[in-house]
Parts: sequence; structure tokens; C-alpha cells
Amino acid sequence: MKLGEAFLSRYEESGNLEDLQAAVQVFQAVVDLTPDDHPDRAWQLGNTAISFANRHQRLGNLQDLEAALQYQQEAVKLTPEDHPDKARNLQNLAVCFTERYLRMGNLQDLETAVQHYQQAVNLTPEDQPDKAGRLQNLAVSFSNLYQRLGNLQDLEAAVQYFQEAVKLTPENHPYKAGRLQNLAASFGDRYQRLGNIQDLEAALQYGQQAVKLTLENHPRKAGRLQNLAISFTDRYRRLGNLQDLEAAVQHNQQAVKLTPENHPDKAGRLQSLAVSLADRYQRLGNLQDLENAVQHHQQAVKLTPEDHPDKAGRLQNLAASFLHRYERLGDLQDLEAALQSNQEAVILTPEVHSDKAGRLKSLAVSFNNRYQRLGNLQDLEAAVQHYRQAVKLTPGNHPDRAERLQSLSVSLIARYERLGNLQDLEGAVQHSQEAVKLTPENHPDKAGRLQSLAVSYTNRYRRLGNLQDLELALQYKQEAVKLTPEDHPDEAGRLQSLAVSFGDRYQRLGNLQDLEAAVQHFQEAVRLTPENHPDKARRLRNLAVSFDDRYRRLGNLQDIEAAVQHFQEAVKLTPEDHPEKAVRLQSLAVSFGIRYKRLGNLQDIEAAVQHFQEAVRLTPESHPDKAGRLQSLAISLIDRYRRRGNPQDLEVAVQHHQQAVKLTPENHPDKAGRLQSLAISLIDRYQRRGNPQDLEAAVQHQQQAVKLTPENHPDKAGRLQDLAISLADHYKRFQNHKDLQDIHQYYSLSCKIISSTPEASWHAAIRWSSFAAQFDPTYCITAYVAAFSLLPELLWIGHSISVRHDLLRRLDISKVTSAAIKTCINLPPLISTVEILEQGLATTFQQMLQLKTAVDGLPDEQAQKFEQLSMKLYNEGSDESMSIVNQRNHLIIEIRKQPGFEFFLLPKSYHSLCQAAQQGPVVILNSHNESCDGIIILNPTSDPVHVAFSNVTLDLLHSHSVALNGLCGHRVRGQSVSTRLFGYKEGLLSSKEGFANMLTWLWTHIVEPVYKTLESHGIYGGRLWWLPTGAFTGLPLHACPPSDHFIHSYTATLGSLLEAYNKPSSGVKLGVVGVTQTDSEGANYLKGVGLEVESILATVQEPYVSCFQGAQATVDAVKTQLQNCSWLHLACHGTQDLIQPTKSRLLLYEGNLELETILRMPLQNAEVVFLAACQTALGDGELVNESFHLGGGFIAAGFRGAIGTLWSMQDQDGPLVAKAVYSYLFRNGQQPQATDAAEALHLAVKELKERNVSYERWVPFIHMGI
Repeated sequence: MKLGEAFLSRYEESGNLEDLQAAVQVFQAVVDLTPDDHPDRAWQLGNTAISFANRHQRLGNLQDLEAALQYQQEAVKLTPEDHPDKARNLQNLAVCFTERYLRMGNLQDLETAVQHYQQAVNLTPEDQPDKAGRLQNLAVSFSNLYQRLGNLQDLEAAVQYFQEAVKLTPENHPYKAGRLQNLAASFGDRYQRLGNIQDLEAALQYGQQAVKLTLENHPRKAGRLQNLAISFTDRYRRLGNLQDLEAAVQHNQQAVKLTPENHPDKAGRLQSLAVSLADRYQRLGNLQDLENAVQHHQQAVKLTPEDHPDKAGRLQNLAASFLHRYERLGDLQDLEAALQSNQEAVILTPEVHSDKAGRLKSLAVSFNNRYQRLGNLQDLEAAVQHYRQAVKLTPGNHPDRAERLQSLSVSLIARYERLGNLQDLEGAVQHSQEAVKLTPENHPDKAGRLQSLAVSYTNRYRRLGNLQDLELALQYKQEAVKLTPEDHPDEAGRLQSLAVSFGDRYQRLGNLQDLEAAVQHFQEAVRLTPENHPDKARRLRNLAVSFDDRYRRLGNLQDIEAAVQHFQEAVKLTPEDHPEKAVRLQSLAVSFGIRYKRLGNLQDIEAAVQHFQEAVRLTPESHPDKAGRLQSLAISLIDRYRRRGNPQDLEVAVQHHQQAVKLTPENHPDKAGRLQSLAISLIDRYQRRGNPQDLEAAVQHQQQAVKLTPENHPDKAGRLQDLAISLADHYKRFQNHKDLQDIHQYYSLSCKIISSTPEASWHAAIRWSSFAAQFDPTYCITAYVAAFSLLPELLWIGHSISVRHDLLRRLDISKVTSAAIKTCINLPPLISTVEILEQGLATTFQQMLQLKTAVDGLPDEQAQKFEQLSMKLYNEGSDESMSIVNQRNHLIIEIRKQPGFEFFLLPKSYHSLCQAAQQGPVVILNSHNESCDGIIILNPTSDPVHVAFSNVTLDLLHSHSVALNGLCGHRVRGQSVSTRLFGYKEGLLSSKEGFANMLTWLWTHIVEPVYKTLESHGIYGGRLWWLPTGAFTGLPLHACPPSDHFIHSYTATLGSLLEAYNKPSSGVKLGVVGVTQTDSEGANYLKGVGLEVESILATVQEPYVSCFQGAQATVDAVKTQLQNCSWLHLACHGTQDLIQPTKSRLLLYEGNLELETILRMPLQNAEVVFLAACQTALGDGELVNESFHLGGGFIAAGFRGAIGTLWSMQDQDGPLVAKAVYSYLFRNGQQPQATDAAEALHLAVKELKERNVSYERWVPFIHMGI
């Protein structure tokens, strides 16, 4: 007996198998020689059982385990209940049941083990030295039970018993380190379940203590280093700290080094090292780490006997490393090896084994990857089936249930993308929701599961077009990013995914901020990804896509160049046989196609076709992306056909489109888009050949595409619009009246699709109006009303003014407005034309006025809330614009329910707009390349009147504007302004005769016809307002009449006059600001400012005026004046920014006051501003209808009227005009009225003219407002 114990002891120290075999032989011989009733038989049976159990652990032979169990059961049976060895034998029996459970997975064995362990603990007194060991074994059994059933109570029991065992173990006890190690493992398990970082820190703390207490040459040293490495790995995966990962690798390497080659745990330690190397590969992308991981996994599998209980687990891990290498290098052999290893692992795992579900899940991953590579639907079905089986085998409260539900969701998404079955998509959403729900808030996988849920919402949004799904996707992705530490290995991937959702919302709502956010997050994701990382190419591709999108929006050539560059880098980084090679080639081809459309370089379209062809060639016939790539190739061939005219390109394009449609299942989400593309190619062939069958087929395919597209899908509007365009060809060919009706219906519907971007709807309405003008003019007004009703959404008030101005330029809304008026002016009733005009003019100007709209008569609570929200939006820098706009829109709906507010902030009807003529007629001027016209609103009770300017053309108006720019560039306030500002050379027309000729032409062809029309309606004088648009803007119409019949004013819109009339008059307080010299470069000394200020102070009584001159005229002082004074006189330099009008500014003492700052200020008392400054009524040449010069800006900010100049006044005229104006306003000691300002300026200019000054001195003065 002693000999057997000696052999066993030596085996435990050295791991020498011969010692173990000898021990088994000796113990068996002793038992055989011992009678059944011998008092030592139980002891001998127990030792024999231990030797068999050790041999089972070493060789994995199930017969050894059965023998150990049999001997130990007999030992327990022979030991009386009160015998001191009873507890020991029960414990050893429990160990055998535990081993068989771990081998066979039979739950009954585990439950029996727990029962025996509990009996052993109960039989052991508190002060017994073996108490701690038995508590530890009981804790291990509860831990196993938790791993099987996922019951949190079992895990809590394990932690509790481990803690008790450690507490009972003295510090210098040889088992102290082992028990600390087990306690660390239980905290690690609880961390994995609940995600509490404190548990993870405790696991690390106890694991480090265990290692520290273990001598270097101790046989357990390697195992404890391995377990400590696992804790470092967990913390790395939670916090992303690279130091933790390096520590894990280091400890695993040390553990492997300390383990002899023939040691039974060698394989397990090699496996742990391989896992940590794979993690480091995924973080840093170093291929050598991956190669080493594969090598160590292979070695671990090779060292593990076929029937060993860990064989299946090691095969599973080997499969995972093969998959990593496949994803990096794209070698199909690695994928097949992964699949084979996973299949072997599943086969080796009994049905009831606790790891069966996990191994089924890993097998499913392999099938899914092969499906992604080869496109074989059977692989996808196998993946879904194995995922479902894994979920089914996982109890509801199991810690891995959430992760397996997440994986099932991902596979259902893949099947949805292949077959288009909506049930798969709904199932994916449902499973992802459950996975998130099962994951505690602070769990390390919470972010990943939120990410997966977001992806499923993204897919449902793309299928059904429900904006709420997109918002949820964005919300969950933002949460996922927020939960991810800065240097976490998944940070880049989650930033990338968030960027994708920002891109989706940009595509839907057209908000430039979303596009910028997408670009920013993609750039950050690329920056965080090491150069040799396997995802580098994918992230470069996504960044390139965002540059593509921004190019399409802003047209910046640098963006498309950046897109091509990043796509090329992505392709270059991708091995030839990599599964994503084709998709990256496809993306590169798309960018070449876009650049071709911009620059017209034939090489780009050739490159596009070549890369699309290569992408198609690399894609297997049954691959789910085959149809999409055929479609893309066909589109590029159509582009080349349109350039080169080669009919073969057209034929091949039609053929590829037909094949793409054929390969796409009926309920697939891309079916409609592919039918649409096929239809477009057939239209091209119809236009080439004139075969009506192609036209009929195109219309049929487009009708089917529209039918397949859900009502609120973002592409619905575009497909309706394309159908309308094809039907227009059909109508031209067959003159079928039903086509005409359908065209109007489809255009109308396309303008109303709520899921469409406002820009897409705008283009549909403009095309509709163009078609109607040519074939059915009765629909022109309807089409233009639809177009202009979209402007509030298109020029969303939550955007900054500069963004809205960029849109106005890009969409050329001024030109569209002119075309609309030209078309509708001959269609009764003329009042509709006026209503359309008002919506298209000075849109951003009107939006600013709306934010200042009075809400008198509303309940106090609503009025106060409306004013607060409007003021927040008025301050356009708000980061909460979207939320504020939504709140304000909801409030407006509620306000419209109040009596008398039914039309609150809706486009005004002519009945309201004509009130702008209450003090005199308003003359609207419209310029178009086909005709130039005027519309006169005579008074609030008459219909508008049309005036045709038969001898006025757009070219003539432009030539006179050019001439005016030359004339006004010689004498200005303080210095000569270079005409280079306007882009013209000096000397074109610089004499008195030049002005006289221009004014005579304006009088003869524009102003006189207006006067004659007014006289025919009994109007011979009084107030007169000009509302010029387009090329009429900036022409001095007020200066043309040979005699003073009328007092002239200008207005940007009818609505701004109404706002001014409706605003109550404020008290009298005149603020005067005079700045003779600033520190701005190029701003000269204004010597006349001092005289100008003195003339005002001499005219206006002291109680009514406050004055700031020189160093007093700071930005803050002027802002105070703006808020406190009702009348304001500004004698200083002013400059107009033609690129960004809101950056136009007043040059003050040691600083500038920009127009956008003025626009943000609440100006409650504002009446009239006199801008005795340079360039105060000069607008943006590209935004002539927006009135965002300084004068118009002050009116938008809240002033009822403004006096300004079309160009800079001469310095000596400031004092004279100012004195004349204020003398009239404050005549006879009376308080000034805003409605008198126009007449005051009229008289002042008359005084200048009577002095026979040159035209350029008196012509520029104009009045704006009431």
C-alpha cells in the first residue's frame, strides 16, 4: 500500500505516466488481496479509485473513470456514518461523479456530486483541517451546476463557499494559493454573468495573490499563471487596455514554458496562450500572432487523446483560429478547416453536455462564413438551424443565452438579405431585443448586443422605411459607443457602425450635419485601426463611401478624389482570394463612375467598367451579391454607352439587368430597385431603336417596382417619379390621355411621400411643373405649389443660415422661382402666382421673421413657450436644433387649434398678402430668359395687375447691372472702392452720360410702363414699393422718374411689410454710433463722420439721443444700443461678404459686429436703422432674392424700416443727408414715426439733387420697409 502511495505521489510531482501506471497496478493488487470484511478495505478501495481517476485525467479513458467510480462507491458503502473517513470518501465519490459529468454531460451525475459534497461538508467539524478543502470542492460543484443551468443562486453559493474556504485556510497553508485561485475563478464567472467590474477586479486580485504565494518550481505554478492570464484577458476585453492583453500573453507564455512536454495540462496551456495571441492579433493586426495562435491550437489538439473530455473544446478553439486567418487572408482552405474542426467538436460532444450549445453555435459561425464566401444557401440554412438548436439547448437564465440569441439574430439578418423574407427580419429584431434585455447594464457585452440590435433595426428601416427604426438604430449605436472605453478593441468597429447610421439618416432627411458626423466617425474608425489590421480595408472602404455621399451633396471635387484614393487603398490591402475583394472592387468602380460624371474623363468610366467586371467575375453564381454586382456593371455600361454610343454596351447592359432581376427573389428588398434599373436601360434602348416593345416593357417593370415598394419607403418617391418620366415618353408616342392623368397622379404622389428626402420631392415637383408647362399647363400652378410648399422642409429651420444658403445656391431656387412666375403669370388666377412668388422669395429671410412672429392673443403658457423655442432657434448655434424644431412644430400644431390661429405660420393667401399694399401699391418684378414681367398689387381690395415689359430681356438687365457696377466704383465714402470687387474693369461707363443713359432706359422700359398702369387705375402718386427679383435686384428703379410722382421704397417680400405694419410702434430713443477709424486692414479714415454726428446731435433733442464715438463705439456698446434704442444711426465702415452673407459686418472700434450676431439678438424696440456705412444694401449675387445684405438683415432682425445705400456714399454727403432726414422726422418737436422715414429720405435726396451733385452721390440712397 505504501508503495502505491509513493508511486502516486511521485507522479503528481513529475507527471511521469509510468509512475501512475505502477500506482494503479499496486493499488489493484492490494484490493484483490484484501478480504471484504477487512477494516482497511474501504481505505484501500479509496486509494485505488484515486489512482484510476488520475489515469483517466491523464489519458481520457472512460473505463478508468468508471472503475474509479465503482471503487469509490464501494468505499463509501463500507464506511460507517460516524467513521472519521466517511466525509473523505463521500468527497472522493463526489469527485468521480463530477469527472463523469464533465466527460458525459449527464446532469444527474452533477447533482449527485453536489449532494455528496454537501454531505461531506456537513460531516466535517468547523475546526477540522479538511473543512476548507471540502468547502472548496462543494463550491466547485456549485460552479459546475451554474455553468450547466445558468442559475445565479448556484453561482452565488459557489462564491460564498470559496470565500469560506479561503477564510479558513491559514496564510502559510500549502493550499492557500489554490483556494485563492478558485475564489478568483468564481468572481470571474460572476463578472461574466453580471458584468460588475468589481468582480473582475476581485478575480484579478485573488489570482495575483495565488500566483505570488506559489513557488516558481511548484507543479501548480503554471496553472495559476494561466488562470491569472484569463482574468487579464477579461479585463482587456472589458476596458480595452493593451497592457492587460500584454500581461495575459506574458503569463500564458510563462505557464506554457513551465509545463513539461508530456504534462497532461500542456495542451490546455497551449490553448490558453493561443487564445490570448488571437486577441492580440485582433487588436494590433500582427499576422505573426495569428500564425502562432493557429500553431499552438494545432499542437494542443494533437496532444489531446481522441476520447479526452477536452478534445472537443480544443477543436472548437482551433476552428476559431482558422476562421481568424481566413478572415485575414481569405484562404478558403482555412475556412474549410474551421468547418471540419467545428463539426468534429460537435460530434464528440454528448447531446446533454453543457458545452453542446456553444459548439453548435461555433459550427453555425463556420457555416455562415462559408455562405458569405460562396453564397450557397444550404450553408446559410445550416447556420440558422445550428444557431436555433444552440438557443434551444440554452436555459432561459443561462449566462450565454443572450450571446446565442444575438448570433441567431445575425444569421436571420443574413437570410433576410438573401431571400427578403420579412419574418426573418422581424425574428432578428425580436431575438436581439431579448438578448439586450437579458444583458445587465454594466455587462461587458452590453455594448455589442446593443450594436446588434441597432443593426437589425437598420435593416428593418431599409426594408419598411419607418423613420422610428432608424432613430432607434442610431440611439442604440450611440449607447454602444458610449459604453465602449476609449482604447477598447471594438471602439473602431462601433464608431464605424454609428457612422453608417448617420449616413442612413442623412440619406433620409438630407441633414448635412448627419453626413458630417458620418464622415467624422468613419475617419476616427480608420485612425484607430492599425495599418495591418484585418478590418483596415473594410473601414477605408466605408470612409470612402461617406466621401462619396458628401461629394454628391456638396459637389466638392476633393471629396470624390478622397473616395477614389481610399477605395484604391482598400482594394490594395485585400488579398486576391479574400471574400470581400469583390465588394471593394465594386465600390471602387462606383467612385470611378461618379468621377467620370463630374470630369467626363473617359478613363474613369473605362476603369469603372473594368472593376465592375472583375467584381462580377469573382462572385460565385449562387452568391447573394451576384445580382447586385450585375446591376452595377450594367449601370456602368449604360454610362459608357451614353458616352461612346456603342450599341453593344447597351445590349450587354440590358442583358445583365435582366439577369440581376432573374436572380432576385420576388420578395427581396432589392427586387424593386433592380426592376427600376432594368426599366431605365430599356428606355435607353427604346430611344436608340424606337421599338415600342422596349417602352412598354420599361413602363411595366417600373409599375411593378412601384408596387413592390412600401408606401413610406425612402425610394418610393424616386420610383414614382421615374415611372412618370417613362409614361411621359409613352404619352408622346401614343398620345394616350390616361397616360397624362397617370403622370400627374404619380408626380403628385412622389411629392407627398413622407419618407422621401425633401430634396428628392423638390426635384419631382420641378420635373412635374416642367412637364405640365409643355403638355398640360393647367397643372403648372398645382405642381409649383407642391414644390414651394416643400421649402420649409428643404431649408430646414434647424440648419444654420449658411447651410440653408448653400442649398439655395445648389438647387438654384431663385431661378426656379423666376421660371414659376413666368409660367404661371399667364395662367389665371394671377393671385395664385403672387402666392407662389411669396413662398419662393427670401426664404431664409422670411424664416427669421417667423421666429420673431408676435403671438398676441394666445394663452400665456403657449405664447411664452413659442417665444422661448423660437429664440433658441434664432440663436442658430444651438446643439439641440432637431429637438427644438420638433418641439416647436408640435406646439405650432397645437396653436392652430386655437380660434383665430388656424393658419398660424402657414403660407399666406393673397387675401392676407395684398394687405402689404395698404399704404400704396407694391410692384413685383420678375426676370426670366423668355420674358420679363411685373405684377402690381394696387391695394388690399383689388386683384393684381400684370405688366409685360416687352422690350426688356434678361441679357439687357445683366448688361445694365454690369454697367452699374462700373459706374458706382469710383467715388465712395472715404476712398475709391476697386471695381475688382464686382469683377469688372473701370472705365466701362464712368460719366454723367452713362448714368443718364441707364436711368433713361430703366424709366422708358420698366418704370414708365408701371406708372402708366398705375395711372390707368387712378393712382398718380404717394408711396410706392418695389419688390425686385432676380436680375432686377440692385437696379436703381427709384432714381428713374423725371419728376417726383412717388416716394419709393423697397421690400424683400410682401410678408415682411405685413410684419412691419403689424408690429406696434415703440418709444423714441435714437442711438448714434460714429467710427472714423478702425484697426481693420484696408479701412480708411472717415473724416466726415464727426460732422455727421454733430449734425444729428444739433437736430435731435438731447433726451432722445445717446451717442458713441471713436473708442466708445465697441462691439458691446453697439449691441447694447441695438437692444435699448428704437432708432439707430450707424456712421462707420461696413463690408458685405458675398460668399457667406451672414458674415457681412460693421467695422467698429477694435472689433467687428457680424450680421449673424445681429440676427440672434432679441430686438424688441427696433423701429428704423440708418446705415450710413459702405455696401449696406448690396446683396449676394447668387442669392439676390434672399436680401441678406446689411439693410435686409436689420429688417430680418426686427427693424420695421432701414435706410441704406446700393453702394458707398461720398464722405461729405453723410452730414447733409443725416441732417435732412432727422430734421424732417423730429419736425416741430414731434416724435418720429417709422412710416415717415421714406419721405424723410426722399426729401434729403431731393436736397442733394437740387445742389446738382453727380448721379453717383444721390442715386445710391434707398429706403427699405414701411
